Formats: sequence, C-alpha cells, structure tokens
Amino acid sequence: MPRSLHMLAALTLSLRLFAVTSEAPGAAPSADAGHVQHQHVDPDLRSTRDGNWSDPKTWTPPRVPKAGERVLVARGTNVVYDVADKAVIRMVQVVGSLTFARDRNTELNVGLLKVQNSDECSESGFSCDVSGVNDVGKPLTPQKGTLPTLEVGTLASPIPAKFAARIRLHYIEGMNKDDAPGLVCCSGRMELHGAPMNRTWVKLGAAVAPGAEEVTLAESVTGWRVGDEVIVTGSKKVGRNKNYRDGESLGTETRRITKIDDTTLTLDAPLKNEHYGTGEFRSEVANLSRNVIVESADPAGVRGHTMYHAYSQGGLSYARFAHLGKENVLGRYAIHFHLVGNTMRGSQVLGVSVVDSHNRWITIHGTEYLVVRDCVGFRSVGHGYFMEDGTEVYNLLDRNLGVQSYQGKRLPKQVLPFDGNEGSAFWWANGRNTLVRNVAVENDIYGYRYDMQHSKSFSSTLPVTMPDGKTQQVDVRTIPIWRFEDNESHSEGLAGMVVACNGDQQVDDSIRDEKMLNTIKSVDWTGPDARHPHIIRNLTIWEAHYAFRPHSPSMLIDGLRIHRVAYGVYRPAFDNQVYRNVHLSIAGGEPFNRGMDDASAQNGQITVDGLQVDDVRGDQRHPIVHMTDNNLTGRAENHFRNVVWSNADGRRAVFNRGGSARVDQYVEGGVPYYIHDYYGPGRHAKIISTAAKNLVNDGNKYRNEPPLTGDESVVAEVTNVKWPELLQPVDDLPPATVITAVVCQGDKLVVTGITHDNGDIVSVTVNGQAAKISSNRAGVADWSIEFPLAEKITAHAADRAGNVEQMRHEIRSDSNLAIVK
Repeated sequence: MPRSLHMLAALTLSLRLFAVTSEAPGAAPSADAGHVQHQHVDPDLRSTRDGNWSDPKTWTPPRVPKAGERVLVARGTNVVYDVADKAVIRMVQVVGSLTFARDRNTELNVGLLKVQNSDECSESGFSCDVSGVNDVGKPLTPQKGTLPTLEVGTLASPIPAKFAARIRLHYIEGMNKDDAPGLVCCSGRMELHGAPMNRTWVKLGAAVAPGAEEVTLAESVTGWRVGDEVIVTGSKKVGRNKNYRDGESLGTETRRITKIDDTTLTLDAPLKNEHYGTGEFRSEVANLSRNVIVESADPAGVRGHTMYHAYSQGGLSYARFAHLGKENVLGRYAIHFHLVGNTMRGSQVLGVSVVDSHNRWITIHGTEYLVVRDCVGFRSVGHGYFMEDGTEVYNLLDRNLGVQSYQGKRLPKQVLPFDGNEGSAFWWANGRNTLVRNVAVENDIYGYRYDMQHSKSFSSTLPVTMPDGKTQQVDVRTIPIWRFEDNESHSEGLAGMVVACNGDQQVDDSIRDEKMLNTIKSVDWTGPDARHPHIIRNLTIWEAHYAFRPHSPSMLIDGLRIHRVAYGVYRPAFDNQVYRNVHLSIAGGEPFNRGMDDASAQNGQITVDGLQVDDVRGDQRHPIVHMTDNNLTGRAENHFRNVVWSNADGRRAVFNRGGSARVDQYVEGGVPYYIHDYYGPGRHAKIISTAAKNLVNDGNKYRNEPPLTGDESVVAEVTNVKWPELLQPVDDLPPATVITAVVCQGDKLVVTGITHDNGDIVSVTVNGQAAKISSNRAGVADWSIEFPLAEKITAHAADRAGNVEQMRHEIRSDSNLAIVK
C-alpha cells in the first residue's frame, strides 16, 4: 500500500480528483491570443521554513512581510496565514503551501495572489509562469512534484462559522489593469471553503405584504445567522423602459437578518414590495453572506478576478465572491474555469454566493465535468452562469439561483460572435450539459438562453469530447439539450427561456411577399434529429413578457407551465416539435403563437398532447392558438388532443388567425389544425383559416363554432386522421460520473460522488462494487460507498437504456494530483 494512503487513516479528505485520461482542450477555440508573458520579477521575501506568517523566523530576510512587497511561499514550506493585516502586499506567489488559520479571523490584502509550481514569477494576473505553457501562458501538461497549495479551509474541514477568512484584492500602480488584481491558480491546488449551509436559498413559505418585517421560509435552514445579508426576490414583473442596471426600481430587496425563529426571519427594515409566497408561484429568499470572502477592495475602481487553469485542483464551497469581474474585459470573471478540459474532474463550486459582479458569476470555459450546485448569483454585468465557447460538455448546474444579470456589451475577441451578452442568468451553447432545479429571476433579457449559430464568419463545427473520451469535430447545433428539467424563470425583463439556432434571425415583418419567402427559406435550420431531440421537462415561467421561445426543430417539451405573461409559446420554429402537458393561464395576447410569429410560416408538423388554458378572455384578434398561414413545405400540420379551456366569455376564440398583424398568404398552402377525438373517439376537429383557399375547398363541411373558432377560422368534423409520432427519442449516451470526496476511516475508504444522465441512472459502480444511491431525481444521482483502502479508485455508471460509462473517473494514489488533505 502506498505510504500516502497509510498516512490518511482517520482523516477526512477533500479530493480534487485527477482523471487518468485528463486532457486540456488544446483544439478548443481560444480568444486569449492577445496575452503575452510578463517580465519576471524577484521576491522581496521568501519562506525558508514551516511556520506562521506572523513569525519573522519563517522568512528570509527574517522579518514579517510588509506593504508593497512581493512574497514567495517557497517550495517545500508550509506557511500558516494567522493575521488580519490591513497592509497591502503587492504580490504573493505560492509554490509551497499557504494555509489560513482556522482558529481566528484572518484577512489578507493583496494585489496578486498566484498559486503555481514555479520559482519564477511575473505580475501577470492571467498567464501562468510554470514550465510547459503555450505562448499565452496556458498549461499544456501536468506539473511534476508536490502541488503548490492555497488552503482557506477544505470541504471536509471548512473555516468554522465563528471565524471569517477574507482575501481583499487591491489594484496597485504599475500592474496591468486588465490582469490585476487577481487570484489565480496555475496547475496548483486552490481551496476556499466556508461554513456549510443545508440550503443557500429557499422558496417563501407565506405571502409577504408591503411593510412586512418578517418572512417565512418554506423549509428550515441551517448555517444562516443573525447579521447575514439576504435577498427576497421580486415577484411582479417590472416594466423595462431601459436596462435594469440603469436605475429601474426592481422587486428584489436586500436586507439583513436580526432574528431567526425556526422558519421565520426578522429583517432589519420593512420590505417595500409584495412578494408571492403561496400557491404555485412563489419568490425566493437567498443568503448572500459567507465566512470566507474574496472581494475587490475598491469596487468603484479597478476590480479583481479569480481563475483556475488546466491541471489545477481544488474547489469552492460556501464562500462569497463580491465586487469582482472586469467589465468589458474577456476572461476576467468573478469565478473562471479557463480551458480546463477534464483535468479538474472532481471539482465543485458548491453553495457560493457571487454578488455584484461586473463580468459574469461563474464562467465554465472549455471545461468538462464541473459540478456547480446550490449557488446564488446576484447582480452581474452580462450573462451569469456562462459556458463560453460551445465545447463544454458533461457539466452539472443543479439548484442554483440567478438574480439580476444585466445587459452588457459584446466582449472584445469573444469566441462566439453571435452572443450579444444581453443579460441571461444561464447561457450555454452546447446541449450536452445538465441544468436541473435552477431558478432565474429578474434578469435584464433572459432567464435561460441556449444558442448555437453558424455563419460565414463562424463555423459551428467545433472539437467536442465524445463519450469514449476522444475528441471529434461536430456541428454543435446537432447536439441536443441533454438534460433540462425542473427549472423555473420568473419576473424577467424580457423572456423566460429561448432555445435558438440560426433561424433566430429576424425577418422584416413589413415584407409579406416573395422576398419574405426567400428570406425564410434561406435560413439554415440545422438542429438535432428526431431520434435525439432537444428535451425540456417541467419548465415553469411566470411574470415575464415572452415566456418560452422554441426556435429550433426537433424538440420535446414535456411539462410547460406559463402564467401571467404577455406572450406564451412565442415565435416557434414549428418542425418536429412535440408538446405535452402545457398549462397556460393569464397568458396575454398570444398564448400559443403561430409559426415564426409575424412571418406566420412553418416547415413541418407539431403535436400538442394536453393543452389546458385558463381565463380565456379577450378579443377575436388575439385567440389562444394563433394559426399559421403559410405552409412552406406542403407538409406542415398541427395536431392537438386533450385540449381544455375555462372562463370563456364568447369574445375570444381558441383557434383563429391572429397576431399583431394578420398575414396574407405568400405561398398557396395553408396549415391545418386538428384536435383529435374532440367530438368523441375517432371523431376529430379540423380547423382551418378562411384565408387558406386550398383547405376551404377540400370537400369538408366547415362551419363556425365559437369559441373554438373565430372570425377567420372554421371547423369540420373529420375521421381517419392518425396521430403523428414525430420523434423517436433514443438514449444512446452513457451517464457522467464525478467522484467528489473520500473519507478515510481506519483501514477503509468512504467515497462519495455525483452522476448525471439524460436518462434514468440505475447503477453506480466503484472498484467493482455497487455504490448506494441516496438521491436520484431529474437525472442526478448522489451516491456513496465504503470499501478497504486501495491504490486506485475507479467509478462509472449505467443507465436504464443499457449505456455504460466509458470515460470512467479514475483516481490513482501514486498521482500527486490525486489526494489532498
């Protein structure tokens, strides 16, 4: 047995696990070509023995570091940071180990803090100075020897709740304002872990009236304390006359806790707004405070950023990242995993809060197998939870809250030119990732936006890691959304969710002639196929302008709840789209829009099995289902069944031509609508537009039947119409497994981890033994197992369809990247 494992007996370990097959994504598109290696500098002070930061004997020369100095924590030394010092150190380079004390409050004020395995250093806050980097300072190979380590608590032994550890990042004259200040890990280990909470945010458990000083939570919380800063999220949509960042009075309110009595919080000032807390639609209460803090010292000046490079280890849990992110600077984000590939498989961002970022909350760039869970993002310029270049796969975003991402500018040299950076809580471009149980609130433009486009200036064919671990060139538009389930969006500035592809380009609605037809037909509708559709499950959107914009072919939308919006299903690209269990209430003038909105055109078929519409009130010009006028291919049809509505007042039709403009046909064919079994088993309703002359004269006996039909629609009873099966979804992809922690108990190991999948996970196997699955919901399984000490740990999973994970997560005890106390 290797000595390293024998030494771990009876210790709890936090593992930042190294996959044996780890690769940094060398072929991924890079937008960092403008960076150059900075001039190397010498330290003023270096550690020459183990000891406390405050002990002069730790250093050569033998004195305590002072303001303005460059400090080297040298290779082979372990320095304990044991002070709360206001002096601003110019730079700290950690080549050995810097560990923050757990028995007192600590504070480090610094310009640049770098963790890297190099005796040479520079003041670059982006590029690495280690051997084996490319010309922009990106590590290409793992480092040899003991990893340099910054440890501010560990996942197993976090900084205790009664103490605080704070790192304040200061800009210092002479440094590059685009790079510094910064906290950067270059193939080292960086751990930041505060006192845990059972939940960082929860739903309200009771309604909150204006003037209330107490809020009731829907469930009990632990780890929340008097004095903590909290937000109560907005409920009612606020009119968006300009960018939310520019002075709009929004519904989300910030307060501090003065008393905690079970699920009741008393706040330091009355709330001004109403916050929904009963029924289906409820706001959230989120805790922004943590006892490990990384922050910019001058939020109004030059802000700092943090990042991990490839072949690093470490993780973040229950820490606060405040006033970070460099606005309009590419790659300088509040939390940034930069071109990591799968070299940090096993790392988590767990329970952190990211507050007032000027450039994203958490950026996952060219990175795989990252777990982001239970986090709170509050106020960001540009997208919040962001996957940057379209190569990211197998990442898990689970139960995160994103509030108020603001519209920003396109970043210089950004990889994806079509990304407008408009302000979306969650933004991603590769479907092979898992997003479940997240909530987006009061963002400038979108709650969620998935987007991948192809153009003359950008190819959507990119290097993508396949299930066997190999990289292939793939048109990313054909990769379906892998798992998107139980997500919610409310009180957004514009839209709840957009699924976009090249067809998202706008059409001049004033042109309704051959020119429009040619424009629409020129759109490249490349997307996933009928066996591998985008799948959206159990999506809830309320209090928004546009609710759901499904602008891609081949989609399965199973469970869609929309409430109190101006537009429900808006501007859809109807072609092989399957809807199930759609429930609309108070859904505005266009609850279920026609194909491509005012272009009123569609290419293919859709089915809607289960449509419930509440509050059918309004006028003839705005029916519930707006009928498409133009059948571009001759095969467009829309099939419904199990359609119910309530509160009809006789003035608003369920199916009719409509929209802000009724569109004259510019092709000969109209689009028929069928409601299967509407008049009884086998007796179907066929509804057509009276403008569709080819359908009016098809031999059926059409009639008016309000409120089913309106002033420009008629219905006939028909038979012998088969329900089309448009999609044939198959699960031919294996799960993705991440080992997240190991506990050594005597001569045994307790291994825990997370597996996620697009199907149903049935087993997780670790070292040939079945792990115990403790939770399995929405394709995400938490598991654990206990077995004797071993030289290697290997974990993989299988799903119900019989797919077995090929790219197993393997840990070797002889790897210096494998095990961390």
